[in-house]
Formats: sequence, C-alpha cells, structure tokens
Amino acid sequence: MVNFSKQEVEVVVVGAGPSGIAISACLNNFGIKNVVLEKEDCCAYLWKKKTYDRLNLHLAKGFCSLPFMPHTTSTPKYLSKNEFIQYLDKYVEHFSIKPKFQTCVELAFFNSEEGKWNVKSRDLASGDLEVYACNFLILATGENNEGYIPKVVGIEKFEGEIIHSSDYKSGKKYKEKNVLIVGSGNSGMEIAFDLSNYGSHASIVVRSPIHVLTREMVYTAMLMLKYLPVSLVDTVIAKYAKFKFGNLAELGIPQPEEGPFSVKISKGRSPVIDVGAIDKIKLGQIKVLPEISEIREHTVVFDNGDEHQFDAIIFATGYKNVATKWLKDYSSIFLEDGTLINWKGENGLYAVGFSKRGIAGISMDAIAIADNIKTVREDKI
Repeated sequence: MVNFSKQEVEVVVVGAGPSGIAISACLNNFGIKNVVLEKEDCCAYLWKKKTYDRLNLHLAKGFCSLPFMPHTTSTPKYLSKNEFIQYLDKYVEHFSIKPKFQTCVELAFFNSEEGKWNVKSRDLASGDLEVYACNFLILATGENNEGYIPKVVGIEKFEGEIIHSSDYKSGKKYKEKNVLIVGSGNSGMEIAFDLSNYGSHASIVVRSPIHVLTREMVYTAMLMLKYLPVSLVDTVIAKYAKFKFGNLAELGIPQPEEGPFSVKISKGRSPVIDVGAIDKIKLGQIKVLPEISEIREHTVVFDNGDEHQFDAIIFATGYKNVATKWLKDYSSIFLEDGTLINWKGENGLYAVGFSKRGIAGISMDAIAIADNIKTVREDKI
C-alpha cells in the first residue's frame, strides 16, 4: 500500500548538487527554512559517480567556491575531482544541509487557488508519495541533468559499445581498441587524451569551431576581465593561443570568428582547456575527423567520404535539461527545450545553476535568489 501525505514548507529546492547545496546554505544563512529533494542517494551525485577519473577543475580555486566558504590557502590552485568532492561534503556539513535523498519529483505546478507551488515527490525506497505546498520553488537540477546523444543515421546498427561521456571512467579497458569520441569540448578532448595515454587508438570528431586555451591563459584572462573590455582580452588571449598552438585549422580544428570570451558570453560555450591532447594530435596519436555521415555495424562513414572501423563510440555531446518534463508552469523561466530565460520566474519560481557560468555563476545565482526571497518575504510582512 502506497502512503500519501501533504505538508506545507516555505521553500522547496529540487536537486542536491553544487547548485542545490549553495542555495540551501544561503537560505539557511537568512534563517529561511527549506527542504532539499534529491533523487539520488548522495549530494553531488554527478561529481561523485558520473565523472571520469582524471578530471580536474579547469579554473583556479578562486573562481570555484560556493557562497560563504572560500577554499583554504593550503588548497591547490587547481583542484582535482576528489578534492572538490571533499570540499562539497565539508560544505554540506558546515551549513547543516540535510537533503531528502532518493526522493524523485514527479510533478510540480502552481496551484492558483492556494497561491502555492505543489510539488509531488515519490520516495524511491518505499514508493510513498508526498506533496509539498511551498511559497517558493527553486530548480537546482543543473545544466548537466541528463546525457544527450544525438540521433545519428544508423546508430542503432552499431555492434560495438556506445556510451555517453558521463559513463566514461578511464581508458584502461580500451587499450589497443579503436575508439571514436564525438564532441570536441572539454570532456571530449580530455577523454581522447586519456584514451591515448592508455594505448587506445583514439579519434575525435570536431563538429564545429572551438577555441583552445591553456588553463593559465584562462586564469590570466579572468584577471584581465576585471579591468579590461572583453574585446581587448579576446585579442590578447587569441594571439597568445596562436603562438602556443600554431594554426589549429591545419589540424582540422577551426576557430570561431568571435573571441573566446565573447563566445562564452554570447553562446555560453567555454573554451577548450588543453590538457595535452593538442600535442598528441600533432604527433598523430589522436586523429581528428569531420562530421559523421552514417554509422554502420562496425564502421563509421564521415562527411569527407572516409570510412573507419571502431570498437566503441563515446558521445561527449553535452547534456539536456529535463526539468520541463515534470514542471508544468515553466514558461516564465525556461523555453520548451529547457533553455534558461531568466533565473527568476513568476509566482516564486527560481532556477540556480543554469546560466552556463560554472561554479562562480552558481554562487552568484544562489546569493541573488536568496536575497530576492528574503526581500519578497519582508514585503509581505
């Protein structure tokens, strides 16, 4: 028998990743009671269970902290995945954040009669249903919500392994195998590098123009952007990158006409931080291939007519926001495809962590939302 209950709370936060714990900490700081609902069994599930082993933060620690808890002076300038996870766990403990784990939100809508959001959730362990009636609903499920694999002609015919990059851990199991990585963003390039290090025959599909920088270039640019216009920073960093890497277009890696940080602002696309993949491409240890035309049983055909055999295909093709599947009144905050319109919607609806600005963006969103909720509550008194 499935039990059903309903309770009133002031704020419901959906998601206990960095975004969810950041906004919960900000609300706790104001003494605003909140309930954090998380469908998985831990905080920061994606960081803990859906990232590859060699992952490191590409931005310096000064740009990768959550509100009210900067990294210590003894923390390395660039954190490893495990160091960042330890930081997140300490953050949860320090701010007394107690999510309700294995609680899956199935439906959320604004009840105009009550003047409250109704959030229907299911306890995945017991199957029990619970409805929360809240004044404020905060979506913190994040941009990296569900792995996206595009529909490629013939993909269902492929007899080798097909995975999304979120399921990739290490290149160890792919030694001596031919592996195709689709997508040349940070994950794709780093996975190609990792595969090559483990003796795989790695190839990467570069589907669109990208900027390639080093993390020190990005660090320098972030400091410059505090004082100089984006156009000037773009010019300086682009010249620095060309001096470092040469003409990447000759390797099959075209660059956008817009500068790296203009692209980030206008399209939300981050530059690729090179971890050593470019040198391997130059040495022929990683092959660069054009767009896929068709996938067959054991081979892939490319737009230039070439056909190559592969044992596995890894799609590093990003993620999609699936909140619009269960959130019924989302038009003030998301487009139909899940693209963010504004961090603040109607009737006390908010979104944190969808702005494509990394950890620093999460912190800014969380502080702004908590401040806004505090103001709205005070205005009602």
